[in-house]
Amino acid sequence: MTNPDVAGPVLWGLLALFGLRVLGQVLVVLFRPRWLPPMRQWYSGLMPYRYLLPVQIVFILVMGWIACSAGSAQGVLAGPHRTSGRGLVAFSAVYAASMVVRYVLRMARRPEERWLGGTIPIVFHVVLAAFLCVYGSFLSR
Repeated sequence: MTNPDVAGPVLWGLLALFGLRVLGQVLVVLFRPRWLPPMRQWYSGLMPYRYLLPVQIVFILVMGWIACSAGSAQGVLAGPHRTSGRGLVAFSAVYAASMVVRYVLRMARRPEERWLGGTIPIVFHVVLAAFLCVYGSFLSR
């Protein structure tokens, strides 16, 4: 994914997925629609939602800045930075692998929720890991 014509749209797509997750969670908090899973499915509760939402908004802003930079191949975030890029790729692999472990542990501890119970946070951490991997690959060019 070293080509800006490829990396940019992929980064925007991953950002859109994450943005939809944040929007879905906001909708559940505000309106509790029946067509969306309940709040307990949307996050692990490690951080109170009043703090989580601002962090997620900052993530969206930074991810947008990165996607713009990578897509245009211009700006301070457009690289190339081989060492940083390789570090991001390695980190994203560990991050994604830790989510696989988290999924396995969750399913072992809560067999009544197999296969998809409580997986929204896990899936979207993998989306964030994929974003970092694509961006790291782009920087490594």
